[in-house]
Amino acid sequence: MLRIGQYNNLAVIKEVDFGFYLDSEDDEWGEILLPFSQAPKDCSAGDYLDVFIYFDSEDRIIATTKRPHAVVGQFNLLRVASVEKVGAFMDWGLPKDLLVPFGEQKKRLQADRSYIVYVFIDEGSGRIVGSTRINKFIDQVPADYEVGQMVELIIAREAELGYTAIINDAHWGFLYRNEIFKNVRIGKKVRGYIQKIRDDGKIDLSLTSMGYEKVAGIAETILNQLARNNGFLPITAKTSPEELSARFGVSKKNYKKALGSLYKQRLLSIDPDGIRLLPSPPAEGKPDDL
Repeated sequence: MLRIGQYNNLAVIKEVDFGFYLDSEDDEWGEILLPFSQAPKDCSAGDYLDVFIYFDSEDRIIATTKRPHAVVGQFNLLRVASVEKVGAFMDWGLPKDLLVPFGEQKKRLQADRSYIVYVFIDEGSGRIVGSTRINKFIDQVPADYEVGQMVELIIAREAELGYTAIINDAHWGFLYRNEIFKNVRIGKKVRGYIQKIRDDGKIDLSLTSMGYEKVAGIAETILNQLARNNGFLPITAKTSPEELSARFGVSKKNYKKALGSLYKQRLLSIDPDGIRLLPSPPAEGKPDDL
């Protein structure tokens, strides 16, 4: 079945004067046009292409190899290209802008401003549209995540204690400011980790992995920076948490854990003026023949 608003792998049937026709493998849609402007240069009959399926400005189904900023079922930060009598049209990376009808706007959208938008298929018209009514599309089924699980986040709202983020295009989570050691902004997509699932179902997030994986990742960053700075960094016990965050993107607590791990492995020394990379021990070998 053809998936409207999604990527489909379709066969090229034939070439015509204005493009190529693809086999939709769906009796309802038949052959679908891929205009020359949207096709690879070496395209020919018999090829299979990954194409995005949507409707053009005349509401004809059409294929493109361009990648929209969001597909059906996803959230993303989109800019308002124009506001018309039917709603706001968002630039989503395709020739035809994405309509967010007035009824799908939590508040009236303004031209040239950007908003978090959910892309979906309207049941009444069957067309691809957007919505800024985010809560309407957040999954109400309890989340089935594990503590420490890696997830994809989109930063959605700023609050006094941190940021609300959308987890895997499905659930709400919260990033406390003391767990943020890199620049974040509304609409930014980042990789995160499930830190805690509360009894009420609310989810706490972190931008760094937990346990050994976290220490190992920070330790590798420390070693890489030492190598790039001739084996020395002027970091001491008096170095501020802000400077450590700017340099390594971590808290002072996690930095000290990673540093301790490297010290125990005798990979570096901790001196009054900073940390130093230690030379690798000579490889063990068999004694020379007598």
